[in-house]
Amino acid sequence: MQSISANGYSIEFNEYGYEKLNQLIQSNRYSSLFILTDSHSNEHCAPHLLPHLAVDVPIEIIEIEPGEGMKTMATCVELWTLLTEMGADRKSLLINLGGGVITDLGGFVASTFKRGIDFVHIPTTLLGMVDAAIGGKNGVDLGLLKNQVGTITNPKLLVIDSAYLATLPQREMRSGLAEMLKHGLIQDKAYWEQFLDLSQLDSSLLDTLIYRSVEIKNTIVTQDPTENGIRKALNFGHTLGHAIESHFLTTENPLLHGEAIAIGMILEAYLSYEKGLLSKEDYHQIKYVLSDLFESVVITPNDIEILLEYMIHDKKNEYGKVQFALLNGIGNISLNQEADNEMISRAFKDYLG
Repeated sequence: MQSISANGYSIEFNEYGYEKLNQLIQSNRYSSLFILTDSHSNEHCAPHLLPHLAVDVPIEIIEIEPGEGMKTMATCVELWTLLTEMGADRKSLLINLGGGVITDLGGFVASTFKRGIDFVHIPTTLLGMVDAAIGGKNGVDLGLLKNQVGTITNPKLLVIDSAYLATLPQREMRSGLAEMLKHGLIQDKAYWEQFLDLSQLDSSLLDTLIYRSVEIKNTIVTQDPTENGIRKALNFGHTLGHAIESHFLTTENPLLHGEAIAIGMILEAYLSYEKGLLSKEDYHQIKYVLSDLFESVVITPNDIEILLEYMIHDKKNEYGKVQFALLNGIGNISLNQEADNEMISRAFKDYLG
């Protein structure tokens, strides 16, 4: 697969990605390498990565517990302290090996440690490959509010190796599919239509779908790295989706990011329909496809009140108003759309059926 050029770095695929990684390490003469990973990725993915590192540089692995609950300032302080104690300096390289939590957290830790050290992303989940690791957004949560503190700093290299997906649970795979579906909905109707029948999905087709998804997101973030315009299109499904993800974070069975975003896309597709931007037929198709892939979640009237409160704190808001990116037909987007609480409540009512 061909390299994809991003903002000041390249996105490389499969085996060639490791060649580029070794070249990067040698040409920049890094003093040491630190691999940030969680216990799952350390067990299943590090054994695949380490033999590819053909460099004569000290390597240390830093393992943390998995899960969104680790995306906190407290974890950052622990990691900054640990890096200091292990002798990391301005010429150290941090390799973030894991899913979206690791790339979000590791990018933030690296971009702030000693006012910024270089880092590389090697995402090991489908969600990380097609979404979280692309675009330079790094950050942590503040309490239950997602991604409230962060930076926009790009990695030196992004390596996407679909071999890591062999050990990924099906639930995690579906979570990643949500963001791929979103990319089709906001920019490429033909790409969306490829997901209408997943019965023929095999590894070669998956590689092709991943590549196109990366292309779509990278094109958007390259045009608008600081989210002043078209990058807001990527927020489709996320205004309500993030609120839902935050609300269910403390339950016995928290929703995965993609599961929450899938619900958010159904709800925001309804808002698009009610505002006259999306046809009834397209809305029903979107709802059917997403509902078929993702189980429905019971949301009570009390839950809805809490979710509306969460949305007040959404980082995408401007001038105290909740801002939506809504579909203007499948494959197109309308930015800076507003919806009142009554309309949002009707969206929930339709979802719950």
